[in-house]
Amino acid sequence: MPQPTPTPQVVGMASWYGPGFHGHHAAAGGIYDEEDLTAASIAFPLGSRVMVTNLDNGRSVEVTITDRGPFLKGRKIDLSHKAARMIGMLDTGTARVRITLISKPTGTRDVGAPLRYWVQVGSFSNQQNAEQVRSKLIASYADVHVVDVLDADHRRYYRVRMGAFATRSAAEARASDSARFGFPVVIITE
Repeated sequence: MPQPTPTPQVVGMASWYGPGFHGHHAAAGGIYDEEDLTAASIAFPLGSRVMVTNLDNGRSVEVTITDRGPFLKGRKIDLSHKAARMIGMLDTGTARVRITLISKPTGTRDVGAPLRYWVQVGSFSNQQNAEQVRSKLIASYADVHVVDVLDADHRRYYRVRMGAFATRSAAEARASDSARFGFPVVIITE
């Protein structure tokens, strides 16, 4: 009988972010609101739902990964102000936590897998516009995809991406080559 696959977990330090980022765009496309139950992490794909448990007091909160970060060595997740308050880490600013995956968007990388790089050449609210851009690029590149994204405000976007690339330098080379088409080019990590 096959063994069940264990639920991916990460143990490490959490911090929280709030006032300086409140109202700014998050990597998932929405606007960061410090009173939403969200977080930033590079350990989990954007759109993942995770349970964060403070190992000092046992309190837990479920959050959605909507942004990239934290960018301080040794930190695994940056919680929103509200999420940090719910697990009792506002005063200390950091806490040792266990982060357990609840769900992740279909087609995203596995937890613990290395980051992948994508070249994004447009984000559209109209799927037909995205498909037109894809059609222009597919003549030159075989790895052009339209990715359907629902942002935190429940708005649907269609992003035209090429890749995935294992290294940033490979993505930069593609971005440089594809700039000739005149589309805005952004390198995305996931």
